[in-house]
Amino acid sequence: MPVRQGAARLLLHALCAALVLTGCADGGGPSGAVRTPPGTDDSARHAASPLPAPPPRGIPGLGPATGAGLGDANRQALVVTGEGPDSSGSSAVLYERDGADAPWRPVLGPWPAHNALRGWTREHVADDLRSPIGVFGLGDAGGRLPDPGTLLPYDESPDFATSGTGFLGEPLEGSFDYVVAIDYNRVTGTTPLDKERPLGAERGGGVWIHVDHEGPTRACVSFAEEHMRELLLALDPDKLPLVVMGPAAELRR
Repeated sequence: MPVRQGAARLLLHALCAALVLTGCADGGGPSGAVRTPPGTDDSARHAASPLPAPPPRGIPGLGPATGAGLGDANRQALVVTGEGPDSSGSSAVLYERDGADAPWRPVLGPWPAHNALRGWTREHVADDLRSPIGVFGLGDAGGRLPDPGTLLPYDESPDFATSGTGFLGEPLEGSFDYVVAIDYNRVTGTTPLDKERPLGAERGGGVWIHVDHEGPTRACVSFAEEHMRELLLALDPDKLPLVVMGPAAELRR
């Protein structure tokens, strides 16, 4: 082969090799592959769509110590959150869940509420004018008015009638038209009127959820009558309802 012809062929092979290498460097690929035009951001086309955040499983506002009071079998929780340790103003929300591993969801409320005149305490005693802090069962109901259709055992009795005035001079009449007993220092499975006190009389008792009389209570929690009816119709003994009650800072513990 003449020298000039061989040199020409070598030069031709070198040019082809250079073209192949250049194609790989600028994103070339197999035949038919789609190339991204220069200056185009292709990351969005290949990015995965963000997954929605899972719903929180715990109840908002409840810390680990308070939340530990709710067992796996409890599927209803009425959370009564006080404005402060010495305040008689509070609010309430009823939460439910479908099972131990399901998230809690609000189903009623928020409702304005009253608690005791002097606020809250973890060591409630008779006549301290404070509501007990804690997690308590809700299993028995009653009132002066007929049963509105609750699933809880309901004791209709004229003994729920009351009179007189509250701390602000407001009339107390009708306050016990509907009540739900809070299982603090009482025998569960009995009428709210039952006066047996397992912890002793000095620890107080007769702590109820009842109709609001537009003023502070002695130890109870109170809602408007329409909200009491809603609560009575919603509570289900098969869901082992509880009340979680106390000032916001304590519930966050």
